[in-house]
Amino acid sequence: MKRQVIRALFTLHLGICLACPVQAAGHYRNFRVSVYARVFEVNRMGDTEWLQSRWDEMSRQVKIDKIYLETHRDMVVADRETLEKAKRFFQERNVEVAGGITITVSERNQFQTYCYSNPEHRRKLKEVVEYTAGFFDEVILDDFFFTNCKCELCIRAKGEKSWTRFRLDQLDQAARELIVEPAKAVNPGIKLVIKYPNWYEHFQGLGFDLERGPKIFDRIYTGTETRDRSWDQHLQQYLGYAIFRYFENLKPGGNGGGWVDTAGSAYLDRYAEQLWLTLFAKAPEITLFDFSQLQQRLRPESRAAWQGQQTSFDFDAMMKPVPQADGTAAEPTTIARAAGYTLEQTDAFLGELGNPVGLKSYKPCHSTGEDFLHTYLGMIGIPIDLVPEFPGEAPTVLLTECAAGDPGIVDKMKRHLSGGKSVVITSGLLRALQGKGIEDIAEIRATERKAIIGGFRGQGPIPENLRILIPQIQYLTNDVWERVSATAQNDLGYPLLLEADYAEGTLFVLTVPENFSDFYSYPAATLTQIRNRLLRDFFVRAESPGDVSLFVYDNGTFIVESFLPESVDVQLSLDPRYGKIRDLVSGQEMTGKSAGAGGGFFGFGMNSEKRLSYPVRIKPHSYRVFSALNSGDSP
Repeated sequence: MKRQVIRALFTLHLGICLACPVQAAGHYRNFRVSVYARVFEVNRMGDTEWLQSRWDEMSRQVKIDKIYLETHRDMVVADRETLEKAKRFFQERNVEVAGGITITVSERNQFQTYCYSNPEHRRKLKEVVEYTAGFFDEVILDDFFFTNCKCELCIRAKGEKSWTRFRLDQLDQAARELIVEPAKAVNPGIKLVIKYPNWYEHFQGLGFDLERGPKIFDRIYTGTETRDRSWDQHLQQYLGYAIFRYFENLKPGGNGGGWVDTAGSAYLDRYAEQLWLTLFAKAPEITLFDFSQLQQRLRPESRAAWQGQQTSFDFDAMMKPVPQADGTAAEPTTIARAAGYTLEQTDAFLGELGNPVGLKSYKPCHSTGEDFLHTYLGMIGIPIDLVPEFPGEAPTVLLTECAAGDPGIVDKMKRHLSGGKSVVITSGLLRALQGKGIEDIAEIRATERKAIIGGFRGQGPIPENLRILIPQIQYLTNDVWERVSATAQNDLGYPLLLEADYAEGTLFVLTVPENFSDFYSYPAATLTQIRNRLLRDFFVRAESPGDVSLFVYDNGTFIVESFLPESVDVQLSLDPRYGKIRDLVSGQEMTGKSAGAGGGFFGFGMNSEKRLSYPVRIKPHSYRVFSALNSGDSP
């Protein structure tokens, strides 16, 4: 009887193995890798010799699980015979194949999208969707399912609505009637995925609906590319991590992955940073855009100026021959190797990280205010977890100006504070809520006056060529306490962080400089004062200058990353229950030393907490990964 059971189990196991596609050896353990091919490259894939040579070169340098074959972009549609041939080519090589659609008329003409008031465009989109659904069981929309059209048809259709309301309603209707319903009529089992781009603060103005869209589509996908922050969008590097977490909170378990391209990366280090930040957010899949970009040739001059100082992206190590499954080694030749090397380095420790955690920050859908401020705070060592609903369970909630988009926000703040919890608001939100009930919590006012600060209390002056402009906040002495301060001419002080009691809770007001990136110029000790208040519920904090980020996970692991072009010394401050930390890459262990009362908290308002301190050095544009080791009973 036992033999019969064993034989039956073996037969079942064998049947399952035969039924499942065999993956190529060496695929990554903690995520899948996809490549997106635009319709222009897809239409060349009928030339099998062309396709074979490029695929061989690419797949030698980065392990690929899946490819998206685009059927439409800029009114160009993939040829049916070529599409079938390309699909078969990849399936024969055990690569999963999905479809892609980019809904543009002319990408080069300021990203000209379809006009959803135009009957011809509506008909065309429906035809493209039906055509694509006939080939694939999964289809992703590249991040152009928005509208920037203001033609006469749209002006008439808009009527008395705002452009935002009109476009949200129009695109929701188009999603259902022109995409979801036609696709599922052709292929009932199809999975439809909408990829959202990186400019989430402005989505609603062009029709991206983060409230209803994730419910209309089967899955969502995240554009995590940030490129160079001096570019037009001025996106901070931390956005590549924070946006994935935000979209994951919009549709838990339904965020398919992160998407990175090579554009705007002056050096390979910047491209690599975008890849590993996506994976730090625990994206289950990462898409490399695109098939053509990955064929760009590697150039020695693409190494960054700080490369000689050994960053986390080791150009020389990347350029070594790549071992192949047949025992040979392939020379790195293209950008694909930069991706492959980065993914290998990250995959080595990613499985040891728990679930990401951060300071809960409420951003209502369709809200605006203090654009992308959360990502600037992430760049000064404050881990952020953006959520679309007020997180009533969180011990501390961060609210920026966008929270004013919720008409009931003051009542929610009161309930949170009455429950013995903390609320952190920015000077922008304080200004937006004046006259709307914030005075019931504390009589603090954001004035119209500004101050040019030239120093920080207890830290001395800042460089003479640096002047930081901040709003002046007015408060009632002894009802509100000034916990962190700046100084101007003649040592006149201005508050940077205020604290006020309400019921059993605590309200903090964070003064935001007029130029958000001026946060990076604050002295390390001043930033530490702010972090110690905002992150007092966290087991780990990093005492560091700006441009250093902290990523925290729920199993006692964490990452410290520096975006600075030179090495930086960071003082890690940990809860005393953790007596040691281990570097998960090198294996090195360090024992903590008592930091004394306040855990490095400088200045007035010092609390009495005791922390353990760990000095570490972070190389330029590098990260270090640690696990906190429990030392037994807390002192």
